[in-house]
Amino acid sequence: MEGKCYCGSESFFSKCCKPFIEGNEDAPTSEKLMRSRYAAYVIQNADYLLDTTHVSKRKLHSKEDILNWSKSNQWIKLEILHVSEDSVEFKAFYIDQNQKEQLHHELSVFQKMNDRWYYVSGEFLNDN
Repeated sequence: MEGKCYCGSESFFSKCCKPFIEGNEDAPTSEKLMRSRYAAYVIQNADYLLDTTHVSKRKLHSKEDILNWSKSNQWIKLEILHVSEDSVEFKAFYIDQNQKEQLHHELSVFQKMNDRWYYVSGEFLNDN
């Protein structure tokens, strides 16, 4: 039996983020792109993460680094806190390579080009 999507929606993975990650559809909103990028970290799909990063920012990221980071963590859950047309504030919970619980709190900015959404940048937010 198929499980729920990794992004925290109540949909099944095959009906939620999988079509975006496999390239069968483009994410229609910045939130759906954000959710699918989280799911891509969970399933360790660095190609999708690079492909959905704005072209002007790709040189700042390496496929190897993305893959290593996604593999070294156990992804627990995603919480979406606030969404606007071109930004998403979220918290991603995970267990790091030292078996320590971690929280990644970010405000991500997205841009739509040629009817496709791209991740542009993220501001890390401090929860202390």
